[in-house]
Amino acid sequence: MPTKTRRYFSGLSRNTFLLALTSLFADISTEMLVPILPIFLTQTLKASGSVVGLVEGIAGATQNMTQGISGSLSDKLRRRKPIALAGYLLGAMGKPLMGLAPLWQGVLGGRFIDRLGSGIRSAPRDALIAASVEPANRGRAFGLEGVGDNAGACIGPLLAVVLLMVCHLPIRLIFYLAVIPGLLAFLLVLFVEERPTGPEVKSKIEIRLERLPRGYWKYLLATALFGIGNSSNAFLILQTKEIGASLTTTILIYAGFNLVAALISYPAGSLSDLFGRRRLLAGAMAIFLTTYLGFAMTNNVTFIGIFFMLYGLYQGIFRSVGKALASDFVSEQRHATAIGWYNTAVGVSGLLASLLAGWFWDRVGHAAVFFFGAAFSVVGIAALLVLVPAKVEPVSGPC
Repeated sequence: MPTKTRRYFSGLSRNTFLLALTSLFADISTEMLVPILPIFLTQTLKASGSVVGLVEGIAGATQNMTQGISGSLSDKLRRRKPIALAGYLLGAMGKPLMGLAPLWQGVLGGRFIDRLGSGIRSAPRDALIAASVEPANRGRAFGLEGVGDNAGACIGPLLAVVLLMVCHLPIRLIFYLAVIPGLLAFLLVLFVEERPTGPEVKSKIEIRLERLPRGYWKYLLATALFGIGNSSNAFLILQTKEIGASLTTTILIYAGFNLVAALISYPAGSLSDLFGRRRLLAGAMAIFLTTYLGFAMTNNVTFIGIFFMLYGLYQGIFRSVGKALASDFVSEQRHATAIGWYNTAVGVSGLLASLLAGWFWDRVGHAAVFFFGAAFSVVGIAALLVLVPAKVEPVSGPC
């Protein structure tokens, strides 16, 4: 590896790269389905926009609310890898169940199982990532995982296009094939080495949230306020399709969005290590504001494509830097708990956002979904700047 490349990735470990590859395959599995799922619901199963909001809201909330419990359990047991493995396996098994569904309720069941698995695995995996590097390189570690995650989210839709448009496979078969990369992600975790994080503890599971610092809870409040306007990406996909884009064009635009997110994730994480995380997060929220205003105000496919790419910048920055900041507030022994409940805040607010978006979509108008999201992004930016300190020193001792 050239010297400059080694320096760019300095401070990272074998585990960091393995877990980035794990996220790559897991997201190929998931994102093969994400751009076709709202279309499958509305066109094949004849469901409404409110049903799309309900399915995606429950899915997102299940994923993120589970992470709080899974993270606390992982910290209590001082075991990350077995819990992550169980989650990856469960997530892979949920994919084909959606394809078998004759009604939208069956899709909800399969999506629930899929996202339950994702929720179980994510906090322990993120704790493994945080523990794989020194605190000064934590942003880079989460940035690299974000590269894998978003690259998989780019490859997955492209693979779906090839299977649908080139191979002419029926849409239901895509759900069955998605299990393959999901199982590859499970196998990769087997090679991750977990080092002990502390002495063995009693088996009784206690969730002691009061041990988390006050600054952490202020950060979660700011995140939740912003999240009330951050509905499922399914509404961005539906809007792209509604203004006249073909299914192929819609999926390609979605793949491009994830490519942008993949390209920005690692640089964003690195910059947050050097210059602090709050500034970058506020910038990401401002990009979100611009994107949602764009979706609300244009019906041009080219402009929608540009705004979707801009949304990729938000996604890549917010995902990697947000979790790195959550882990900064606590010691290594509390990483899974802190990141897990951070994602719970994202999930609960996302559920509310998606339910409201479904109501706006059906009862008020499509643009209302995005004007509402833009308004709450302003609230989130203000809360972040007022409540969260500009510099949170990474914690290395007990919290």
